[in-house]
Amino acid sequence: MSDNLPACPECSGAYAYEMGALLVCPECGHEWSPSEESAGDTGGKVVKDAFGNVLADGDAVTVVKTLKVKGSPTGIKAGTKVRNIRLVDGVDGHDIDCKVDGFGAMQLKSSVVKKA
Repeated sequence: MSDNLPACPECSGAYAYEMGALLVCPECGHEWSPSEESAGDTGGKVVKDAFGNVLADGDAVTVVKTLKVKGSPTGIKAGTKVRNIRLVDGVDGHDIDCKVDGFGAMQLKSSVVKKA
């Protein structure tokens, strides 16, 4: 219970202790490596496209499959390019907020786009 050990990344408990090469939280039982703590402190979750490329705010993406849109007879066709995306924590896996030309503002799943 040293003052220089980081708080638990799971429950933010302050009573972490060292056990070999790992840090352990006695409050929730979470074990982690100190190197993971420093490497994983990038500020959020990583969002990947359909091909495993990491997406970031402001990227341009291309829709890889035709999507149905309520109220539209055609939907969004495969190959449609979407610029200036914003990553969000949406509901039902919709983690991209964007404006699609001809449709307006909407949310997309990262599994139906590829980084352009």
